[in-house]
Amino acid sequence: MAAVLELARASYVRCVAGVRVSTVLDAPPDVVWDDLADVASHVEWMADARAIRFLSDQRSGVGTRFECDTKIGPITLTDVMEITEWKPGKAMGVRHTGLITGVGRFTLRKARHGRTRFQWKEKLTYPGRLGGRFGAFISRPALRWVWKRNLRRLGTRFSPET
Repeated sequence: MAAVLELARASYVRCVAGVRVSTVLDAPPDVVWDDLADVASHVEWMADARAIRFLSDQRSGVGTRFECDTKIGPITLTDVMEITEWKPGKAMGVRHTGLITGVGRFTLRKARHGRTRFQWKEKLTYPGRLGGRFGAFISRPALRWVWKRNLRRLGTRFSPET
């Protein structure tokens, strides 16, 4: 019986793709937060985000709900999210409640020379129709690559113009 429970637990864990990326941005946390707090503008630096539609009048803070049309390679889906954490200058958390479920979090910390260490973490659970364990396994490196590219795009928003 214990072996069956362990196998079931291992199967569930393998359906989860955990991804973490980070960068240092050339602006202090309050400036980065001011940009990040405009959730609608995330499509400007997230190459995989095509459109954001708010599901209520609320546009910021805990409880804000929205749909995000997302495209990575041949996969297109609408990600339904709700903001679960809102700490100005420090952190923003979301819960994914669409086809792919899970949680995500942006954190901002002061870095040297007036800069910001920006970290993005996600834990996403894949249903069987998106490959389950296999979908989670193959998506992890793809998501890491896409999100690192997104962070480079975000960084250009704070780089001095040349």
